[in-house]
Amino acid sequence: MNAVARIAVVTGAGSGIGRSVAVALAGAGWSVVAAGRRAEALEETASLAGGDVLCVPADVTSPADVTTLFAAVREHHGRLDLLFNNAGTSGPSVPFENLTYEAWRTVVDVNLTGAFLCAQAAFRAMKEQSPQGGRIINNGSVSAHVPRPNSAPYTSTKHAMTGLTKSLSLDGRAYSIACGQIDIGNAATEMTQRMQTGILQANGDVMVEPVMDAADVARTVLHMAELPPAANVQFATVMATAMPYIGRG
Repeated sequence: MNAVARIAVVTGAGSGIGRSVAVALAGAGWSVVAAGRRAEALEETASLAGGDVLCVPADVTSPADVTTLFAAVREHHGRLDLLFNNAGTSGPSVPFENLTYEAWRTVVDVNLTGAFLCAQAAFRAMKEQSPQGGRIINNGSVSAHVPRPNSAPYTSTKHAMTGLTKSLSLDGRAYSIACGQIDIGNAATEMTQRMQTGILQANGDVMVEPVMDAADVARTVLHMAELPPAANVQFATVMATAMPYIGRG
């Protein structure tokens, strides 16, 4: 293991995949800055991680909160090596014609604008620090490839996340900033509970879908995070083996 402290920001760290990734990074010796809207949930993540975890309550849709978050990183650690851009929301599963502007805007604000704000703050920090560089890992989804029924806001933002990942990969080359994306399918979290009770399929049926442990996702993020600067996993897909994704459905 590298003796030099490695600093990671994990957004949406109060539950689910974010919590699992924060725990995995801390267990591998990273200093983790756990960000999320709920202070108590972040403290629970920190207690589970048992390593060097700084909790910073922040709403990624707020430019002021994001500025405060990365100022805390600079104050406590002086540099940033990794951003796991994870915070997200699924939005309501309703027919497209019944989707409200407010529901659309909420998903776009969290999943896309929040990811942009955090990525931009991380990019600036990584460009300005010495030694220069770092890594950004965006949480995409298998919805960045194919949609579920009644998921226009979520699917749209995850397709947009792919564009953000590619742009950051290109724009970051000159500054040794790598950017990759992990597309996740059916990790067992609060967001995916309905998959274990029955979820609408493309043919109109409702069926239970297999899920996987979020720790399986965290191991992949850890692998991506610990690659040397000259190597990058551009895109990775980690999914429950038997979920109805590959095939005709």
